[in-house]
Amino acid sequence: MKALFPFLALICLLAACSTSTQNEESSEAPSLLSDERAAIYTSFKLTTDLSVLSEENRKVLPKLIEAAQIMDGIFWKESYGDKEALLSSIKDEKVRRFAEVNYGPWDRLDGDKPFVHGVGEKPKGAGYYPTDMTVEEFEAFRNPQKNNLYTLIVRDDSGALQIRWYHEEFAAEVEKAAKLLEEAAALTSNHSFAYFLKLRAEALRTDKYKPSDIAWLNLVDNQLDIIIGPIESYEDKLFGTKASHEAYVLVKDKEWSERLARYSSMLPGLQAELPVESKYKQDPIGSNAQLNAYDVVYYAGDCNAGSKTIAVNLPNDEGLQMEHGTRRSQLKNAMRAKYDKILLPISEVLITPGQRKHITFDAFFGNTMFHEVAHGLGIKNTINGKGTVREALKEEASALEEGKADILGLYMVTKLYERGEITEGVVMDNYVTFLASLFRSVRFGASSAHGRANMLRFNYFSQQGAFTKDEQTGMYTVDQKKMQKAMNGLSALIIKLQGEGDYDGVKKLMEEKGFVPAELQADLDKLSAKGIPVDVVFEQGLEVLGL
Repeated sequence: MKALFPFLALICLLAACSTSTQNEESSEAPSLLSDERAAIYTSFKLTTDLSVLSEENRKVLPKLIEAAQIMDGIFWKESYGDKEALLSSIKDEKVRRFAEVNYGPWDRLDGDKPFVHGVGEKPKGAGYYPTDMTVEEFEAFRNPQKNNLYTLIVRDDSGALQIRWYHEEFAAEVEKAAKLLEEAAALTSNHSFAYFLKLRAEALRTDKYKPSDIAWLNLVDNQLDIIIGPIESYEDKLFGTKASHEAYVLVKDKEWSERLARYSSMLPGLQAELPVESKYKQDPIGSNAQLNAYDVVYYAGDCNAGSKTIAVNLPNDEGLQMEHGTRRSQLKNAMRAKYDKILLPISEVLITPGQRKHITFDAFFGNTMFHEVAHGLGIKNTINGKGTVREALKEEASALEEGKADILGLYMVTKLYERGEITEGVVMDNYVTFLASLFRSVRFGASSAHGRANMLRFNYFSQQGAFTKDEQTGMYTVDQKKMQKAMNGLSALIIKLQGEGDYDGVKKLMEEKGFVPAELQADLDKLSAKGIPVDVVFEQGLEVLGL
């Protein structure tokens, strides 16, 4: 594939040469990346107890990791363009490493600000559209596949727009990944896992993913797992319709998975009790949602860019969800890394001492898990003929959906405590841990879908008095009753906006609440000053695993 941003690569190269000369002669062009900013990530080794793996699976695992690595290269092309041209143009090792973490020269956790001289703003459409394409030109483009998850928009020789399927654009890469999946399938004696791997290989070659998604949902006894292909559409900030390549390689934690399984059957009842009018909860909710816990041993592509995902809810296709269910995968070792290295230190700075006893890993795990489960609640289709919620809300759909999952996850926890289904700890554990985790996640910035969702709930909850700040100590205290009231109020507001397909209403809500207020920014600066990392980067691969 040709570089999607060739002019950026050239500018980076020229800028790096110019910067190098100036630094040697007069130091007139200091790095755009401060030492403090470069240190926002802390390293963590992705490992697991390999003794639980059979000899057969020890042979399968390297094939899965190698296939995942290919997704990494494809995502570089989608998010930036020519990876090697960019990295070779950067002479400062710390800047180069930061570019590797961000899959490009823009800081994903700081509003996509450039940290390499001369690159300019990040295109909203990343590499999925021509950088000179206007919205009007796209809207006038008559092609039924222009909004397909798996097509790029490119120009033909005459300059006119045309679509190009991922499997065509990335033909060499997907063929290599497909063969690796087929080789893994030949090594495993687990017939259902082998069947899935073969179907996924074919999906990569054709961009037809539904059969492999269904086969994946039917897996129940596999010790290894892989999530691979173009999946999430967060990188496309222009229209929110293009999927990005990524991969997770997973080892199932059977003990924790069994602990989670019993919550699946409770979804229909929780849907019925949502604090909204019945017309906004008419979509059927299946009880065949799977809840599993895993140790993740490899991240690649979109999920590895900037902040690291710690739970996954798939598939995204609403029709598949209703007919075949979903799988919510909790990435336990990655979750533990963020809890130990980031959440606990934050609580020591910003949570009042009397409530720190409510900061627990079980609550952090539970809040994260129910966030993913909550994606299945609410409404998927508008009530007024505007199509699906995703179609009606366009580029605003992802941020509002993440906000919904945040709030309904907490709602679910509250209901399960009331029912006696959760017996360990108390509901305040989840509320206080929720607040501490909010401080953790708002440090990711407000440019991504998750980031804007974080700011929506922080500002809404703050205005409702769900927590208060002691101006003398600078520490926060949760008010349980007001937290519940704010939780129900924001739940109802979001589901109504989704059900009505109210694009303008969502835009207004995000303009009012999807930003970082100055007082909160001062608190976040305090965390940075104390050297608390913002997120983790992974040491990963076969060598780290000892394979």
